[in-house]
Amino acid sequence: MVDPRLRKMANVLVNYSLQIKKGDIFVIQGSDLAMPLIKEVYREALRVGAHPEVFLKPAGINEIFYKEANEEQLSYVSPLKLNMVKVIDAILSISGEYNTKELSGVNPKRMALSVKSNKKISDIFHKRADSGELRWCLCQYPTHSSAQESNMSLDEYTEFIFDACLLNEDDPIKAWENVKKHHEKIIDYLKDKDFIEIKSKDTHLKLRVGGRKWINCCGNINFPDGEVFTAPIEDSVEGYIRFSFPGIYMGKEIEDIRLTFKKGKVVKAEATRGEDLLHALLDTDEGARYIGEFAIGTNYGIKKFTRNMLFDEKIGGTIHLALGNAYGESGGKNKSVIHWDMLCDMKDGGEIYADGELFYKDGKFLK
Repeated sequence: MVDPRLRKMANVLVNYSLQIKKGDIFVIQGSDLAMPLIKEVYREALRVGAHPEVFLKPAGINEIFYKEANEEQLSYVSPLKLNMVKVIDAILSISGEYNTKELSGVNPKRMALSVKSNKKISDIFHKRADSGELRWCLCQYPTHSSAQESNMSLDEYTEFIFDACLLNEDDPIKAWENVKKHHEKIIDYLKDKDFIEIKSKDTHLKLRVGGRKWINCCGNINFPDGEVFTAPIEDSVEGYIRFSFPGIYMGKEIEDIRLTFKKGKVVKAEATRGEDLLHALLDTDEGARYIGEFAIGTNYGIKKFTRNMLFDEKIGGTIHLALGNAYGESGGKNKSVIHWDMLCDMKDGGEIYADGELFYKDGKFLK
């Protein structure tokens, strides 16, 4: 028997998050572990008159590719993927792996080469997404591996996901619309501000956002959601930051990341574990050393770090920065094939100032 909350989730994803409509070419991708949710999303998409296509990602395929492919194969740009990103109207990516550590033994330089080689595909994707031609959403299906990463049982993790997604509400869509209204108040305060200053443990960062747009994240692109973000002016970031939680990239962890910025660029990068991967990512391309996103988490219902940034970056009382590509809708101009979020806890003495005015302290909004 299908959990009725999966049907609720499919309804929200299709009709609220992605706003699938009649005639849309709609791609649903995930592993076979997520099949119960894939089926419900597929069913709902058919009911609204769309043309859904399902792409399954078998366990172990990525590991085989990164370990066995030669340099030519790592650099290959698939014409099938290239054409797909040009024609689809919407795509839903459902996370839920057999093994979250599948790529732990892969040389990070091989991963970076493959990501860099697919720049043409990512550029088309972001251009179409920024213009509104392509709608996309990322969500999570509960699996044993993700539950283990979160130090939860599968039942606990399943309830965690449904709670974070507001699927235990009588009307989840209405609940997310209320989140949107709450964010509008925050954005109304920030929209005309320019100079942002962030202070926390081993962190003092200054950046400018004047003329950039704050984005209301209320369940449209990520599900669950809960953040407001913008793109800093590219050369304005100055100072240093120490990230409170491990940085996660394609299942690989980098611990105790410390970055120093000058004129917007990372000029010093350290980590207690995974420093080789950190430097490999920073060297991916020129834009990888600049910040594409500054965000404040607003989902106070997510209280636990799960090693999954889909949830972790939304934790109320945290901020996050993303190295690399900026989302065009925010007005950002930085370009990169990576967009890598890293999380900083603000609940113990953290402060954020806007044009010299303290508006956020100890993980809570004062304004």
